[in-house]
Order: sequence, then structure tokens, then C-alpha cells
Amino acid sequence: MLINLADDLKTKEQHGIPHRFMSGKHIALIFEKQSTRTRSAFTVAATKLGANVEYLNKNDIQLGSKESVEDTAKVLGSMFDGIAYRGSEQATVETLGAHADVPIWNALTDDWHPTQMLADFLTIKEHLGTYKGKTITFVGDGRNNVAHSLLVTGAILGANVHILAPESLQPALSVQKLAHDIAKNSGSKLLVTSDREDGMYGSDVVYTDVWVSMGEEDALEERFQLLSDYQVNQELMDMSGSTETIFLHCLPAIHDTATDAGKLAYEKFGVNGMEVTDDVFRGPASKVFDQAENRMHTIKALLAVTCGNVH
Repeated sequence: MLINLADDLKTKEQHGIPHRFMSGKHIALIFEKQSTRTRSAFTVAATKLGANVEYLNKNDIQLGSKESVEDTAKVLGSMFDGIAYRGSEQATVETLGAHADVPIWNALTDDWHPTQMLADFLTIKEHLGTYKGKTITFVGDGRNNVAHSLLVTGAILGANVHILAPESLQPALSVQKLAHDIAKNSGSKLLVTSDREDGMYGSDVVYTDVWVSMGEEDALEERFQLLSDYQVNQELMDMSGSTETIFLHCLPAIHDTATDAGKLAYEKFGVNGMEVTDDVFRGPASKVFDQAENRMHTIKALLAVTCGNVH
């Protein structure tokens, strides 16, 4: 439903049709981690829907330090109509949800990244016509929140999901079990493997993420050694067996030396890209900037349904 609504709202925006379903509403964005796309998407989506937005970073409030998460939830819930939270602990967003008495949106935790999934599957639908029965292959660090979310969301939506990762970086067994249990009803086919040919063959979508997540920068050298065989380059893309395979990345991407991280990778390892090469990132298969724009359209749908007057 949310993906279809996002598609509809995107069309409305392109044709200048008003859809201010949140006029007079006020939402809070609690962001304890850096953000480009998620913060921008929430801000622009809410504003276009007619809501007012207040941004609260970790230095603005005393969440968990001098004031408990429960107390903060009750205070903010009495003032705002909805709260987005981005931080490390899944328990924090769940505690906010239990005590705020208003919608709470998970804008990313170490465990899950649900709003990213909405944009991903809208993008797949736009470019492939459907996501049902399509095979989405995540390549790289399979333990992270994007890989976990993709495995479970694909199972819910009837898409096939491959996780191609070295054995030491494969999804948590609890997440794999959850996804397989869901897939029994949806018919999704799930595969977790370290074998590149097995993982890539039949892929309609190839998806990757940075090799070093926020807070793990000290592990760059170790991660490069583990993942260098899992770089998304043209050779890997060709293993899908199709010329119609698309490439996705939740961004930011280390695909050249235009960033400090890219320069460091070049200095340390002599490479011009980490998880993806520049020719793939900029090539015709890449839909990463459509995917990034769709963060806003899908979050707009989420806000409208949970906090707006859509009907």
C-alpha cells in the first residue's frame, strides 16, 4: 500500500496537484547519527504535506543521559504529532513507540533501516515493472541493517533475495530464520552464500552498501581484506547472466577519489573505488539517484498514512 501511494504522490507532485494531508501537524526529528538522505527526505516530505518540522540532534535534548527515553517520549508525544528517530539502539525507538502515544518512525538503527526499503522497492517497481518474483542480490557486508532489512522485506513482498557475503559477514541467524518463516507464506526464495557465481546468477537487481558502517572506520583495512572479492564491478554484474540487471546503492558510495574516504582507500589499497567501481556507479544500469529521490516520495507516503488525513 505505501509503495503504491508513494507512486501516486510522486505523480501528483510531478503534475503540481496539491496533497497537503498534514496541514497544521508538527513532527520532531531526533537524529543521533549523521544523515543526508533520511533527514532531507523527512524534512521535505513533511513540509510538502503541510507539516512543521523540528530537528533535534543529540546535543539539543537529553535523551537517555539526564532524561530517560520513556520520559522524553511522554513529553515530546504531548507536543508533537509524530516523531522520527535515527540512532544506534533499536530499543530506543521501540521505547519511544511504547510511550509517546503518537506515530514513531524508525529512521535507521543499527538493526534495521525500514524507510530505505520503501524507496528501494518503489525504485525496483518503476524500472522492472514489479518486485514480485524478481531476484535482488545484496553484495558485501551481510550483517548490516540494510542487508537485514532487505532480506526480511523481500520475504514479505514476495521478492527473491540473495545475500552474497563472506561467511564471517553473513546475516544474523535470527534474521535469516525470521525471513525464511515469512517466505513460507509469500513464496520468496532466499539464498545466503559466499559463492559469487551462485549468488549473482539470475539477479535482476544488484545492491551494495559501504563496507565500513558508521562507527567502524577503524576496521577499514580488515574489511577491505574480507570484501575485496565482493566489489561490484562489471565482471560481477555480468555474472547475473542478464544485460537488464539494475544496480542500487543506499548511499553514500565510495566509488572514486572525490571524498576523504575515497582518497584514503586509494592511499591504503591503490583502488579508485571500494564497494563499487565508478563505471558501474555511473553506468546505465545504475538507478541510485532515482532510488535516493524516492526516499522523499516514500517517506511522504509513510507520513501521510500514519499521521495525515489521506482520506
